[in-house]
Amino acid sequence: MNVRVVPAGNGWLWIKTGFLLFRKNPLIWIALTIILFAIAVILQLIPLLGPLVSSLLYPTFLAGLMLGCRDLKKGNNLVIAHLFAGFQKQTAHLITIGGIYLVGQILIFILCVLLLGWDVVRVIYEGKYQAIPPEMLTKVLLFLAIALGLTVPLLMVIWFAPLLVIFTGTPAIPSMKISFIVCLQNIGAFVVYGAAYLLITIIAAIPLGLGLIVVVPLIFPTIYASYVDIFGEIDNNTGMNSSAP
Repeated sequence: MNVRVVPAGNGWLWIKTGFLLFRKNPLIWIALTIILFAIAVILQLIPLLGPLVSSLLYPTFLAGLMLGCRDLKKGNNLVIAHLFAGFQKQTAHLITIGGIYLVGQILIFILCVLLLGWDVVRVIYEGKYQAIPPEMLTKVLLFLAIALGLTVPLLMVIWFAPLLVIFTGTPAIPSMKISFIVCLQNIGAFVVYGAAYLLITIIAAIPLGLGLIVVVPLIFPTIYASYVDIFGEIDNNTGMNSSAP
């Protein structure tokens, strides 16, 4: 497998390339995102089990959307069925990734609670930050900082993993190891990507949040763009990666 270490500036290139893919079929991208959001909301309504299932299935849905990106790049149409395409092959490995991601989230939450106490969670859930004493607000900010700091490595583990599974047939655990190492090697590009995407999101949220209609679904083609930039183009005949450019 050929892997590139790309310049930091390529993080912005991923957003530009992703937007070109989004622009090919914006209405379907928006529809797919709304459906995915609706599924997540419905799952959240199931006590205890719903949020767990949502995290468990995320890599499978992501894999389907990545297949949609590949088809768009080939000149084919993006369709609603792409959202569920990940359930048709390599599903066990994709759900394994989701399971490990879920366990990681739970462990991060438990660690934060052990360090700072359950009261912090209650305050975050209630969202009444103006009415809490300064020392509790400090704990809340610390809780969020620790959770975010530990979530970043977890996201690095799963960023490319579903794509490696669906495009190369690499099993779940090796895919996650490769994903983490490659993200670490290209940390500069990911910092630029994250900063640029955050800035775009803030700007998009200003006019009544209307710009988020584009910015939220844009995340998916940018993930695909980052994969192709680092691992190489997807061969149109085999569906696998060719040599990186």
